[in-house]
Amino acid sequence: MASYIEYLNVKINNNEMKKSLMVLGLVVSMMIPSVMNAQKVNCKVKGSDTCLPLSQKFAEVYGKKHPGSGISVIGGGSGVGLSALISGTTDIAQSSRKMKISEKMKITDAGKAVKEVIIAYDALAVIVNPSNPVSKMTREQLEGIFTGKITNWNQVGGPNMKIIVYSRETSSGTYEFFKEHVMNKKNFVNSALLMPATGAIVQSVSQTKGAIGYIGLAYVEKDVKALSVSYDKGKTYVVPNVANAKSRKYPITRPLYYYYLTSASAKLNPFVSFIISSEGQKIVLAEGYVPLS
Repeated sequence: MASYIEYLNVKINNNEMKKSLMVLGLVVSMMIPSVMNAQKVNCKVKGSDTCLPLSQKFAEVYGKKHPGSGISVIGGGSGVGLSALISGTTDIAQSSRKMKISEKMKITDAGKAVKEVIIAYDALAVIVNPSNPVSKMTREQLEGIFTGKITNWNQVGGPNMKIIVYSRETSSGTYEFFKEHVMNKKNFVNSALLMPATGAIVQSVSQTKGAIGYIGLAYVEKDVKALSVSYDKGKTYVVPNVANAKSRKYPITRPLYYYYLTSASAKLNPFVSFIISSEGQKIVLAEGYVPLS
């Protein structure tokens, strides 16, 4: 009799366990769509051409991980992206410079607040045509060229050839960063050819023997030559690459930013968290940018 009662207890316990597992399975199955939906992100990213290839890759990988997401990414320059954020026509402004106080004030005046997130770092490379024998310059020489005081390559150890200066447009964060950190806030030479996108500078310099320009490190390719740069008046020259940018040995290194309204944080956090995660930072490195750590 005792063994029969024990048998009944085991059977009851097994039935109870089965019911518990069924309930648990039902709860989990109901939760999975909610979790997946919580990870879906639909947003617009606009601004810096320097950030453009990186943001496009972020959006591509995130979209594959979380079907149903729709993240559109376009360039146009940091200033364009920040203006779009202020006017409410983009969710995220990607920028290669910090937001100006005047830009923040416009958002504050509208009763809103903005969040700043550093997504990666970038080295700003000065490029010339591959046929140019010049391979290194001091900051002072670069300032002289881009302000128009130095006009011929023979003034910096090169051939007797006119220097043709290419620059980004004034709405570009790269333009502003270069002006502030390389040119000591001096104005560009009037003859500088202003390009609407980084890719246009790469193409122009690759096709023009006397050309010089500046671009984000991720845009450097075999059709142009990146110069080593000295910020100690020629004592040491450092080549722009990921390792030197990460160690801060290369002097023209800068953070890259995402700006968005704090009111949109809940909507955008899954995407932003992915970017600053170890998985997202592996993408940063793979795309030729400098990871956060």
